[in-house]
Amino acid sequence: MEVCFGVCPRGRGVYSCGTFHWAIFGVLLILAAIFSIYFFRDGKRVIPETQDIVSPGDGRVLEVADVDGEGYGRGRVIRIFLSVLDGHVQRSPVAGKVVGTHYRPGSFLDARDPRAPFENESNSIDIECSRGRVRVRQIAGLIARRILCWVRPDDAVELGERIGLIRFGSQVDLYLPIDTNIVVKEGQRVRAGQTILARWPVDLVASTKKAEPKP
Repeated sequence: MEVCFGVCPRGRGVYSCGTFHWAIFGVLLILAAIFSIYFFRDGKRVIPETQDIVSPGDGRVLEVADVDGEGYGRGRVIRIFLSVLDGHVQRSPVAGKVVGTHYRPGSFLDARDPRAPFENESNSIDIECSRGRVRVRQIAGLIARRILCWVRPDDAVELGERIGLIRFGSQVDLYLPIDTNIVVKEGQRVRAGQTILARWPVDLVASTKKAEPKP
């Protein structure tokens, strides 16, 4: 690095260009550290006491659609876009048991690209609960290049429990049985473990309550 010296304006001493450059570099490092702390924030959240299905991630709902395939079969999907300003920890949308995980290598298209759910690197987590099977799919993005899955098959998970992390901008898809009632709309902001995305059919909830043993 080139070092030079000069007289500060108004005769306030001598400055070093080399020192000035190092000061800028230090400020940039501090800003990068602050951004990383903000990005990977994982504060404590109050999980609602509910039998409904909560969001697996922070972000904005990109799409709500019916599907027949995509590794899940016939059902419904809610696609959530996570910007670099959103928290990137994924949480379980239901209480149940992890029955399978599947990693798929792939591309790194922008998470908002309609091709991203089908071509990007991803990891799927299947969770079986008393009312059916749901799937959380973690999808890498243009910047996100690493997916972390914190659960394994046979693990029991609670509603809102942490199950994974995607580093930087990405997408999370939630697959649900076809008869679930979606209560969010495209463009809506959601929070992992807190925002209710869907409800089970009323008759299914009633029959499940009757089947649950009394304490």
